[in-house]
Amino acid sequence: MKRFKWTFLLGSLIFWTACSSENPEEIYNEEEISVSIETPTIINITDQTAEIKASITTNRVSSIVKKGLCYDTQANVTIHGQTVEMNSAGTTINLVLSGLEPETQYFVKAFVLLANAEAIYSPEIQFTTAAAPESSELDTYEPPLYPDDYTNLADWSQRNQWNLANVHDPSVVLAEDGYYYMYQTDASYGNAHTAGGHFHARRSKDLINWEYLGGTMHSLPDWVIPQLNKIRVDMGLPTIQPSTNDFGYWAPCVRKVRNGLYRMYYSIVCPGTLNGDGTWSERAFIGLMENNNPANNDGWEDKGYVITNASDKGLNYNVPANDWGNCYYKWNAIDPSYIITDDNRHFLFYGSWHSGIAVVQINPETGKTLEELPQSWGTEEEIAPYGKLVATREMGNRWQGSEGAEIVYNPETGYYYMFLAYDELSVCYNTRVCRSKNIEGPYLGIDGTDVTTFGGEVLPVVTHPYQFQNSYGWVGISHCAIFDDGNGNWYYASQGRFPVNVGGNAYSNAIMMGHIRSIRWTKDGWPLVMPERYGAVPQIAITEEELIGNWEHIDLSYSYGKQKTSSVMTLAANHTVTAGTWKGSSWSYDANDQILTVNGVELYLQRETDWEASPRTHTIVYAGYGGNLKTYWGKRNK
Repeated sequence: MKRFKWTFLLGSLIFWTACSSENPEEIYNEEEISVSIETPTIINITDQTAEIKASITTNRVSSIVKKGLCYDTQANVTIHGQTVEMNSAGTTINLVLSGLEPETQYFVKAFVLLANAEAIYSPEIQFTTAAAPESSELDTYEPPLYPDDYTNLADWSQRNQWNLANVHDPSVVLAEDGYYYMYQTDASYGNAHTAGGHFHARRSKDLINWEYLGGTMHSLPDWVIPQLNKIRVDMGLPTIQPSTNDFGYWAPCVRKVRNGLYRMYYSIVCPGTLNGDGTWSERAFIGLMENNNPANNDGWEDKGYVITNASDKGLNYNVPANDWGNCYYKWNAIDPSYIITDDNRHFLFYGSWHSGIAVVQINPETGKTLEELPQSWGTEEEIAPYGKLVATREMGNRWQGSEGAEIVYNPETGYYYMFLAYDELSVCYNTRVCRSKNIEGPYLGIDGTDVTTFGGEVLPVVTHPYQFQNSYGWVGISHCAIFDDGNGNWYYASQGRFPVNVGGNAYSNAIMMGHIRSIRWTKDGWPLVMPERYGAVPQIAITEEELIGNWEHIDLSYSYGKQKTSSVMTLAANHTVTAGTWKGSSWSYDANDQILTVNGVELYLQRETDWEASPRTHTIVYAGYGGNLKTYWGKRNK
């Protein structure tokens, strides 16, 4: 420790001579002040800062005018260079030097200033700042910025700004040119799409930024009304000439058959009823278009009729239009899903509400049914070429809330997966999944329910109306497309709708935003759809420390028409749950597989965009299936 002594004359100096010796105490009044500063200590060093501490020893604290640190990149620093000062009194110096350069040597002294005196310094020390940390991709992450409420962009004139606005019943295919192409049902907020044809398309390289391409079909195909009238004449009914504006254009399915060949199966729903009021509604058709390059949006060539509704009631079509349980049609020819097996067998799944989902085999060369179709009415045996049952919600129920089948094969698990949309589409829509080793079934749910042979309620629930904090949440989330990028990454695409009467908008439920979510597969080979939408968040390894704190937890189990809301669940550092539904239970983390186990439930983690944050950022989410057949969603609440 270096010590300094200073003498100050605090009284008046009185003139005296060497010979004067009277009353020496009156000649002067002086007091010696002792000040010393210890060698500074480094508390902490980063790439840009250094925290430094030093102690002062003095017999006159009140005499200290200033105290602090002086520093520079050259030795022998003084207060005439860079300094930082402390405003508080006392004998401790504790300061942070900031704005330093990484990997740079600095010299530092502590200093004290007394009144009318030179600076007193500590011994000089030196240190080197740390290297700048490598910039994390998460630090520079930029989330998607497009708005969810796109009503001010909904007009047809602003379609180039739609991105994923006005998406309904999407089908997605990865093409040879590296683009994902998306096609959809004719639907939009305010019916803006009607200005631009049918089966509208858009494309993207990153699944975030989508370029709107427009309609792929510009008018009703020439074969539709003649085919409709041919069937009507064969049934003994008069011909009709409905307006082309009254037909429905629903739920296309697009697949790459091979390089240079893409197929689109589409639904055309005919207006009217079979024989006037009080009878069953008119039929639907599934048709086919082909294209050798989807980048040419006008290059889709119509190949005509594929299949129509079949009835096992002969010509007894005079079923009241509201007699759903006794409906005329056995199969409803909408919502096609096309799949090619590894052994080059082609199948078309279709159907909605009437009896369930059917499958027919397709001729690989023509894209039409492999077996020639007879007339579309007759006995069960006579209409057998129209397909066989692969899924029904309730055996024998001729009117049930299931539709929108999507069939995919995962070579990693060896299963075919059938995703199904349940219930009505405006609010209640939810997604289920079942699987089979055989393309034609039987398809089983996660609890073993055989929906092919016996029918039944499919579990697990994959998506469901939900709401996280700081948002209106989403409803009507189903009729999905399932696709992968060829590198083991799988995705779920669907529409999501705003709830009813959001923000005073009486039509808010017609706001349809395209949702794309990542899929993780469980150890048992079941798909888990992540709760937050895909935003290309870098998949940096998730550490256990990041899991400690508050989460928004949702029990996503089925509840008809109910928007499931989140509650707070808190994970403590001692591996207990201190708040929420599972309070009092324990948690653990498998960092290798990124699986968080809470209360015995395995929750699969992923980094995704926090769409409810303002501004949007990244977060950690989870999805999992419990042993109680419940589905759970959650996200880290920052």
